[in-house]
Amino acid sequence: MAQTTVPPPSPPSTGRLPATVGLVGVGVAIAVLVAAGLTLLSGARPLASLGLPDPGTLVTVGLPAVRAVTEIAMVLTVGALLLSAFLVAPQGSGYLDVAGYRGLRAAGWTSVLWTVGAVLMVPLTVADSLGRPIGDVLDAGLLLQVVPDLTTATAWTWTALIAALVVVGTHTVLTWGWAVVLFGIALAGPVPVALSGHSASGGAHDIATDSLLLHVLAASLWVGGLVALLALAAARGPDRASALATAVPRFSAVALVCWVVLAVTGVVNALTRVTPATVFGSSYGGLLLLKAGALLALGAFGAMHRRRTVAAAAGGETGALLRLGGVEVLLMLATIGLAVALGRTPAPDDGGGAPTRTEALIGYDLAGPPTLARLLFDWRFDLLFGTAAIVLAVLYVVGVRRLRARGDTWPVGRTVGWLAGCAVLLFATSSGVGRYGPAMFSVHMAEHMLLAMLVPILLVLGAPVTLALRALRPAGRDRPPGPREWILAGVHSPAARLLSHPLVTLPLFVGSYYALYFSGLFPAALPEHGAHLLMNLHFVLTGLLFFWPLIGVDPAPRRLPPVARLGVMLVSVPFHAFFGVALMSYSTVIGGEFYRALALPWVPDALEDQRLGGGLAWASGELPLLIVVAVLLVQWARHDERSARRDDRRADHDGDADLQAYNAMLRRLAVGNRPPVAESDCLPGHTNEVAQGAAVDVDRPADPADGDVAAAQSIDRGPERAS
Repeated sequence: MAQTTVPPPSPPSTGRLPATVGLVGVGVAIAVLVAAGLTLLSGARPLASLGLPDPGTLVTVGLPAVRAVTEIAMVLTVGALLLSAFLVAPQGSGYLDVAGYRGLRAAGWTSVLWTVGAVLMVPLTVADSLGRPIGDVLDAGLLLQVVPDLTTATAWTWTALIAALVVVGTHTVLTWGWAVVLFGIALAGPVPVALSGHSASGGAHDIATDSLLLHVLAASLWVGGLVALLALAAARGPDRASALATAVPRFSAVALVCWVVLAVTGVVNALTRVTPATVFGSSYGGLLLLKAGALLALGAFGAMHRRRTVAAAAGGETGALLRLGGVEVLLMLATIGLAVALGRTPAPDDGGGAPTRTEALIGYDLAGPPTLARLLFDWRFDLLFGTAAIVLAVLYVVGVRRLRARGDTWPVGRTVGWLAGCAVLLFATSSGVGRYGPAMFSVHMAEHMLLAMLVPILLVLGAPVTLALRALRPAGRDRPPGPREWILAGVHSPAARLLSHPLVTLPLFVGSYYALYFSGLFPAALPEHGAHLLMNLHFVLTGLLFFWPLIGVDPAPRRLPPVARLGVMLVSVPFHAFFGVALMSYSTVIGGEFYRALALPWVPDALEDQRLGGGLAWASGELPLLIVVAVLLVQWARHDERSARRDDRRADHDGDADLQAYNAMLRRLAVGNRPPVAESDCLPGHTNEVAQGAAVDVDRPADPADGDVAAAQSIDRGPERAS
């Protein structure tokens, strides 16, 4: 990621920026006090409540305190990189401007604190889980032995690695493109911990985990983005006014979306843990009410920002933004401490009893065997993929309406393809197929085929990139780049060029089947809801990467000729067919330990269910491949028609210069391959046309009576056979 050309260093910021650092420091102290104090007051000692050894006050207080500092450093890193990547404009050369450079350097410092905190959380989590003092677990051999068996400790290890990667990146990159990559890496930092903890266990853990993941990501963008915006407003320099004019309106839109996501996911997550009757009278319910009140207060602050400070701050008047935003930041950081204490507090008993075996393993119960009616109508909405399907469909319709409102047309077939792809995505993840997929291999394989084959085919035929480029307004020559320019940069980026290469897409698309199911990956992924999410995401993304350069209408960094696209498609067919046959003939149950623990009464033979899944993979996978081949043949025919029409238009324009040049070439070949003939050798009344430079026109059949027979044969047979 190192750059070869380094721009001049950013001038040091002066003025009110140290006050922003002090504000964050005060907020961190408040968050630590809230997290540790409420943990003690609520009596959050999960191990002691189960009769297990208590790790002591140092771990009980230190763990939430360190976690609060670590999570604040994480959101500050995400916010600083959000500023560098999307809130301010880069230079025309592609390097970060002054404001973006400051955000990158700020992320470098906060990511160091994030890394240190995540590393400290590993032994603290081990000590808390084992019920032993922190000094007893500070042994490398013990940690290496215990950490892989503890989900939360493993999650913090992954978080520490991600944070360390961000540290390295912030000190080696200087361009906008790499800032976007670093932002994506930092945004993945909260994911491992969000997928662990008490939301990932017990009943309804699928909904609880999905809602918590969205909740944490939205909070990271909102809190971190606001702190970065305040730091930008407090800085001095000639670039501040132009940077604020771009950053303030953009962050205002991001903040509104984040608040809505926080509110919805907070309610959903709370309903999976408590009932209205248990909210009052329990420590967990009290903390939950405090957090809900803080969220409502933050929403009120956001409304005041939109009415009073956004327009003024975009124009350079930052006093009101700094005052109101400072209070908002303190409340946000205190809420992070509150959330840490809430995560340490056990939820109250709702009186429903212990979850069933099926509910404990997959998060919910199943009504019975997967009949056709249950597969079609027994729905359980997927918060991540179901929401994504609806949002993508709505955005597409909005883009089409915008085109039609200004008088442009958009093919109906593309709209049908995109909406059908979104509908299949929703059906595959939220219907009975998605509900039974984690419990039965055969249904999982049907879901796999829908996500990896049918959904990507339909989506790429919808041409979403082309629609976005036509619907979004260009930023303009003197304006900072916006979403349209970001899309163009992504399509033409080196990463897109690499990922669209057939030598990359084909192994990813076909080889991942064998790597997932014929190794230990699938059995290891079965008990983890987060692994199910990653598998579904992998299926969709690899399918999109494979079919985009083959049948996609959108512009692609690599445009293969039709015959090459058809060849790539045909090469994949036998590998896919052999995968289904291999599954049907495999004599070992893949993930047998999980399916035996689930012990569904209507699946007495897991191996037979696996063979059924292999048959579905073999049979259902061939139909989408036939669709692709048909689409390729149609596109090939249309390509030839367009080429013919283009040649006709060029011929009309230049007087058929290509044909005249071809005839001239044939005349030269005919003259060069036939020995000269004397004028006296000609029949009476005839002239030697070849000797005079005449030739037969290729637009009409050659006739010996029209001239030289040998010249006509040289046209029909080619110059190599003329004599």
